[in-house]
Amino acid sequence: MTKSLRPPLKPIIFLVCLWPLFSIGYTIYNDNLGANPIEYIEKHFGLWALIFLCLTLSLTPLKRLTQFGQWILYRRMLGLFVFFYASVHLLIYLGLDYQFAWTDIQDDILKHKYVLVGFLAWLLLIPLAFTSTNTMIKKLKKRWKSLHQLIYLVAVLAILHFFWLVKKDLTEPIIYGSILATLLLIRVYYFAKNKQSKNKKNNEN
Repeated sequence: MTKSLRPPLKPIIFLVCLWPLFSIGYTIYNDNLGANPIEYIEKHFGLWALIFLCLTLSLTPLKRLTQFGQWILYRRMLGLFVFFYASVHLLIYLGLDYQFAWTDIQDDILKHKYVLVGFLAWLLLIPLAFTSTNTMIKKLKKRWKSLHQLIYLVAVLAILHFFWLVKKDLTEPIIYGSILATLLLIRVYYFAKNKQSKNKKNNEN
């Protein structure tokens, strides 16, 4: 099982991660975008950014629950796909929805809180994406881990963005919010458990 999840599988997982592009291409080809094509495409990539965010945050809990460390090999790649699909989502909003009319975009950001928190979430993803290389990990050392804890704030902002965007049926935001809340609670549990274990060892010494 260990061998099956080692780096040689990364190219295959990378191709699987491109599924949102293939699926939207197929939908466009078959002209199934509905009455509002721009909104459909924009939501498609925003939702997939959120899905990849959930997948990225699930790997550490999965590692702890299964005692199988190989899951972490795919965290960086999945995290970069979060940034990629969030960026595509943003570009569609800027280019197709507002046609890069910067004054109107500025007014929309200030007027609608869901746009503001979504934009803030994307901004926070930038330093995470650009410090994901091995060189930056070595250069930043302990600061790298502190910086990448911003992903939790990104998760909160992303869910707020989704909740405030959806005005009527809150089913999807509730589902994704529950998933992210569960993943964060698992992390809190293991953090508290590790801290308690360290305190116990210190007291024994």
